[in-house]
Amino acid sequence: MSEYFMLPFAALPFPDIDPVIVKIGPLAVHWYGVGYIVGILFAWWYAKRLVTNASLWPGGTVPMKPEDLDDFIMWAAIGVVLGGRVGYVLFYDLPRYIAHPLDILAVWQGGMSFHGGLLGVILAMTLFSWSRGIRTWSLFDVVAAGVPVGLGLVRMANFINSELWGRPTDVPWAVEFPNGGPYARHPSQVYEALLEGLVLFLVLRFLTHSRLKLKTPRFVGGAFIAGYGLSRIFVEFFREPDQQLGYLLGTGWLTMGMVLSLPMLLAGIWAMATAKPVTQPQPV
Repeated sequence: MSEYFMLPFAALPFPDIDPVIVKIGPLAVHWYGVGYIVGILFAWWYAKRLVTNASLWPGGTVPMKPEDLDDFIMWAAIGVVLGGRVGYVLFYDLPRYIAHPLDILAVWQGGMSFHGGLLGVILAMTLFSWSRGIRTWSLFDVVAAGVPVGLGLVRMANFINSELWGRPTDVPWAVEFPNGGPYARHPSQVYEALLEGLVLFLVLRFLTHSRLKLKTPRFVGGAFIAGYGLSRIFVEFFREPDQQLGYLLGTGWLTMGMVLSLPMLLAGIWAMATAKPVTQPQPV
């Protein structure tokens, strides 16, 4: 069998969805941007639901006020955008941005790194929790619990944009992407949306509401980190590596996504393994 599957007639047709939802003059609203906005707003709303449910917390004492999360949403948005952009520049295409530094500001051309965005949000959560006297890991737990929804939406926006597609394949659900060459390819964005979005959200929901793991600070956050890292490493076996990087070390399989996700998996396992239930609830 050929290394590539030049079978466009056997692939599913790419859906005719315009990446731009609406355009008014020079202003264009993209599915990608809407995915980020809706994801952030959902995580904010869901976190507020969690901190108003006293039964989920040790001794029935919530570790923060809903108003704290109202104030944190701007910190989170800045952390996601700045961290995601800086992470992409540093991890995925540094030579290009060194040669053309003004392109760093051209965020409308794409280029966001989840790993960079995560680091940005972690920094924002740390600084914010210190300023409010909130247990940092509890803030991490409530924010992480709702993040998978946004991840799923952004991955579906990647699919609509016909970007970050998968490797050539002959599976029955392969898709012929308009800019993916004459090959049937894995819809790896959909794989990520299902694993990082739907499945991970349901797992965290089970931990928060059935296992009451919010009473054990950093367990839910650790499960999120480990769950994302594991999902991303798995999907990288089906996803086409970034063209400017290719496969690392001449392996033919190792990608930058795997390299960046392995520490996440290990850190998440450590967080869950060392998390301990709170014996003295933190007053609000």
